[in-house]
Amino acid sequence: MSGRIDARLKELNIDLPTPSTPAANYVPFKRAGSLIFIAGQVPNANGKDQFTGQVGKEISLEDAQKAARLCAVNILAQLKAAVGGDLDKVVSCVRLGGFVNAVPGYGQQPQVINGASDLMVEVFGDAGRHARAAVGCGSLPRNVPVEVDAIFEVA
Repeated sequence: MSGRIDARLKELNIDLPTPSTPAANYVPFKRAGSLIFIAGQVPNANGKDQFTGQVGKEISLEDAQKAARLCAVNILAQLKAAVGGDLDKVVSCVRLGGFVNAVPGYGQQPQVINGASDLMVEVFGDAGRHARAAVGCGSLPRNVPVEVDAIFEVA
């Protein structure tokens, strides 16, 4: 039986993918008490990076926001695995950390990471409002434009 959050995902036409496996020596999520830490997720779908390049060069702000949203979808897939399939156990999205592979001098990192932040609020309502960091960097793995990690509180 699907819960409230699964129903909301369906309303938003979001099908969560099978969570990806780690690319190195780490775990995709880690629970510590009532907190779940989700490792950085990139804009990957069906085993393929959907966006590559630097924001402000090959990647527009709009595409970077789409990439951040896809990172957030992948975060939700990992989160669902972490809570045994029941996203209704989520009390709140505590924090998102966003990394933007951008050209020097680029200053719209917050607008890029809004692609992920907005999705959390769309899915969880007020419980999706979170603290956040949006940081520019000179490169990311496989030249993806965005990577996002997250911390959630669960019941």
